Amino acid sequence: MAATDDLEMESVTLNMERERKEEREEEKMREGLGAKDLPKSRKVHRIVSKWMLPEHVRKTYLDRANCLPPPLFIISISLAELAVFIYYAVWKPQKQWITLDTGILESPFTYRPEKREEAWRFISYMLVHAGVQHIVGNLFMQLVLGIPLEMVHKGLRVGLVYLAGVLAGSLASSIFDPLKSLVGASGGVYALMGGYFMNVLVNFREMIPAFGIVRLLIIILIIVSDVGFALYRRFFVPANGSPVSFAAHFAGGLAGMSIGYTVFSCFDQALLKDPRFWIAIAAYLAFVLFAVLFNIFLSPAN
Repeated sequence: MAATDDLEMESVTLNMERERKEEREEEKMREGLGAKDLPKSRKVHRIVSKWMLPEHVRKTYLDRANCLPPPLFIISISLAELAVFIYYAVWKPQKQWITLDTGILESPFTYRPEKREEAWRFISYMLVHAGVQHIVGNLFMQLVLGIPLEMVHKGLRVGLVYLAGVLAGSLASSIFDPLKSLVGASGGVYALMGGYFMNVLVNFREMIPAFGIVRLLIIILIIVSDVGFALYRRFFVPANGSPVSFAAHFAGGLAGMSIGYTVFSCFDQALLKDPRFWIAIAAYLAFVLFAVLFNIFLSPAN
C-alpha cells in the first residue's frame, strides 16, 4: 500500500513539474513574441490538449494546432438535430412538446421495425429526439466533448466514430429489441464517450490524475442520467405512449470503446497503418453482416 501511495505521489509530482515546464515555455514564447503577437487561440489549444491527449503527444499537437478546418461536423450534426426537433415540436401537431410522443413515430427519419426496408432509417433516426431532456443531454455532450475531439482529430475521424456508433445502435436495436422503434443520437454520442473514456483509462496517469477522476465521474453521471431516461422511455412510458428502444446506448458505447479508442489513440500516427484499427473494423463489419442476415432471415419483425 505504501509503495502504491509513493507511486501515486511521484506521478502527481511529475505532472506538476510538466505543468510548470509548459508554463515556463509559454512565458518564454510570450516574451519572445510580445503579448500582442502571441496567438489568442494558444491558451484554448493548451486546455484542449490537456483534456484530450496524453502528455507525450501534447507538444506535437501544440506545434501544429490550428482551427482549420473548424469543427464543422459536430456543429452541423447538432444544428440538424436541433432543427428537426424544433420542426416536430412546433410545426407538427403534438399534445405536448416537452416529451414528444406519437408524432415523431410518423417521421420518415425514425427507425421503425416494420419499415426496415427503408435503409436510411438505420442512420437518420439520430435526427429525431423524444423530448427536451433527450435532445438537451445529447447536444450538450456531443458539443462539449465532440468539438474538442474534432479540434484535435479533425472531422473525418470524429465523423467515422460518431456514425459507426449511430449504425451500431440501430443494428443492435434491431437484434435485441426488434419490435421497438428507435430515435435519438445516443449511439453516436456514446461512441464519442466510449472512445474518450478508454483513452482516459489507458492514459490515466498522464492525463493529470485529479482531472482524470473528475472526467470519469462526469462521464459516469451523464451516462447514468441518460440511460435512466432511456429505460423510462422503454419500460415506464404511459399506456397511450410509444416505448422506444435503448439498445443503441450500449452498442454505441462498444463501438466507441473499440473503433473510437483506436482512432483517438492514433493522433500522431497513420491510422491505416495501425493493426488495431483493422482488427476493430473487421469486428465491426462482422457485426454488421450478422445484423443484416438476422434482419433478413430471423427477425421477429418479419
